[in-house]
Amino acid sequence: QVQLMEAGGGVVQAGGSRRLSCTTSGSIVSIEKIGWYRQGPGKQRELVAVITSDGRTNYAGSVKGRFTISRDNAKNTVYLQMNSLHPEDTGVYYCHAVSPIRSWGQGTQVTVSS
Repeated sequence: QVQLMEAGGGVVQAGGSRRLSCTTSGSIVSIEKIGWYRQGPGKQRELVAVITSDGRTNYAGSVKGRFTISRDNAKNTVYLQMNSLHPEDTGVYYCHAVSPIRSWGQGTQVTVSS
């Protein structure tokens, strides 16, 4: 099972930006899909963005055009650049990998203040 280490959460004002990172314990090249889910207060966990081993990306409709997922194979790290943040983006953001075993990170809190 891959270990996932997230970083970058914090408090940001609405309209601001934040970048999350997720570093894997092994080579990210061997991971089929890696991405981010989030769980807002009182909400179910939902997919935010995912990137495949061949670079294909998929985004939730609510973040399309504002968030960008990317990966740096040399650093075994995937990033989530979040721009134009809304208070509704508040939640715990979890890194998730399929290798093909599913792995989850511990989560990092993002709070967007209005």
